[in-house]
Amino acid sequence: MAGRPNLRKTPSHRSEGVFQLLVPATAVATAAPGEALVRSVRSKVSAGTFLLALGLIIAGCGGGGTGSKELVVGDIGWDENIAVANLTKVLLEEEIGYENVELRTLDVASLYRGVGDGELDAFQDVWLPAHADYVAGIEEDAELLDSWFEGTTRFGLGAPSYMNITSIEQINGTGAEHIFGIEPGAVSMSKIPEEVAPTYGLEQKLVEASTPGMLDEVENRYDSGDDFVFIAWSPHWMNQRYDFDYLDDPLDAFEDVDDAALLTTVVNDDLPEYDPVAYAFLDALTLDEEQLNDLENTINEIGDPLEGARRWADENPDIVEPWLEDAQDAQT
Repeated sequence: MAGRPNLRKTPSHRSEGVFQLLVPATAVATAAPGEALVRSVRSKVSAGTFLLALGLIIAGCGGGGTGSKELVVGDIGWDENIAVANLTKVLLEEEIGYENVELRTLDVASLYRGVGDGELDAFQDVWLPAHADYVAGIEEDAELLDSWFEGTTRFGLGAPSYMNITSIEQINGTGAEHIFGIEPGAVSMSKIPEEVAPTYGLEQKLVEASTPGMLDEVENRYDSGDDFVFIAWSPHWMNQRYDFDYLDDPLDAFEDVDDAALLTTVVNDDLPEYDPVAYAFLDALTLDEEQLNDLENTINEIGDPLEGARRWADENPDIVEPWLEDAQDAQT
């Protein structure tokens, strides 16, 4: 970040892209989820027309603009995060004039720690209340922005519709031998062995993997017609690609983890002062469920997150223009 004191440290380790562990579901354990969080709500500013903003962008980049600025944004590797982070990179670099927006993929704990100590400027895939404990750990050094996702989230265990089950209570009566999960730092990956499996007496093995690894396994098993269970959530393109059911949790073993969540961004608390342009852009960015699904699908069709985000932005100027206007207003 231009003009900012040297707060960054050596980059933390990255998440692996392969399956990491195959153990009984009752044997996996990580940190428990948090309970409460105080959020600050700030109003958003509406600006003039995009043509005026674009003219100001061009003028601003001619002298004293953002052309030499850099930003480091955390990425957990989940599809909604890949989509919004690459969209942020494309727009800040190609429309606002940033020299480089680095997307740094890390595990969940390292992402929050990085924002708190200044190694990262922002992380855009905060799920609340599931990530409340992580946020609470950096609350003196970070700021939560308003939710960028204008839709309803969903989370839980999923099973292909051809299995004909609707509840977690029914899993043991199927041929499923595995519950396919995601990165071990995810709150759900502690809830399943600590609460869900014991509550329902589940006999399946929990498989920890990167999110892409889990999705590959889901595709293979689904295409083969196998019985299996997996961690499912919305917003995500899986909801359009596969016919599956979110399994009811009648004993509330997941507690608040499977409740509707806020998706928001956390930034280092120095960002508003040292980079008001990036701060304004991140604060202005909002997507509804249809827009986010379309962005993810475009990325999947092209096969490259940056190119997919670029095409989506080009095809949806009416959506991105207000974000650019707010960013440009912060620069003047």
